[in-house]
Amino acid sequence: MTDLTDLTDLTDLTDMTGDRKVIIQISDVHITGDGLLHDHVDSLDNLVTILSSIEQAGSPPDLLLFTGDLADKGEPAAYRRFRETVEPFAERLGVPVLYVPGNHDSRAPFREHLLAAAPADDTIDQVLWLDGLRIVALDSTAPPRHHGELEEHQLAWLKAELATPAPLGTILALHHPPIGGPSKFLDILTLRAPERLAAAIAGSDVLMIVAGHTHHASAGALAGIPVWVATASAYQMDVLTASAGVMRGLAGSAFSRIDVADGSAVATHIPVLDGGAPLYQIDFETLQRALRTSGSVEEIESAMSNG
Repeated sequence: MTDLTDLTDLTDLTDMTGDRKVIIQISDVHITGDGLLHDHVDSLDNLVTILSSIEQAGSPPDLLLFTGDLADKGEPAAYRRFRETVEPFAERLGVPVLYVPGNHDSRAPFREHLLAAAPADDTIDQVLWLDGLRIVALDSTAPPRHHGELEEHQLAWLKAELATPAPLGTILALHHPPIGGPSKFLDILTLRAPERLAAAIAGSDVLMIVAGHTHHASAGALAGIPVWVATASAYQMDVLTASAGVMRGLAGSAFSRIDVADGSAVATHIPVLDGGAPLYQIDFETLQRALRTSGSVEEIESAMSNG
């Protein structure tokens, strides 16, 4: 029998928040004006499924972050469908939303139909504060191309913004990853000249860079700063075929959770599951009580099966 009593001195498991900030990152939603994406994918239904799973979890995040390609062809109708889906959810949960454009988006209708601003074609760079945590969003699109670029004025603005540290640090969000991946073809569509971005954030309080675009999850670093590339809400990229020179999209949906606490950030990949009954469920209070009373594997498993 394995003794787990050494775990009973944990701090109260029923209070898991503290100064923690939780960001739900959803990327590459590819909403269409009507109909299906690639004649097979209901991208709006994928988004609804993700939002429903977040709501059913019963613990609203601190921010809903969308990192680009929200519409598939930049159509006003697609942005209206997107907003009509997301905003009632956000209002119901009291969660702020930050929209970041991607290469499939179009700046003018993006501004008008998502940001409720006058349509314009200049870059959409934003700052949002969650108490002491700063989220900086850069527009890395280079219309009409699919790769990413950052202009000199954006890097200068970013550097000026970061000159004043945030109490809880900064999360930097953009659509195009500043790192490579398993596909040389996709690498040419990522952020050009990432060393320029690295120079702009050197010595700053950026805890993590989050991106999307590639439709597969990746992790790396830029100048020593962690980079998380979220996979797509719409469909997944088959990275196993990359070495064969084939780009293949597969049905499937996922999103990410970014936890910021104690001066660091952790990214977690969350696949959309089939919705069947959970294998087990136990609340933290019951688990902690079981740990404190005996701590044996058998009794913990019994508490889990009876939870």
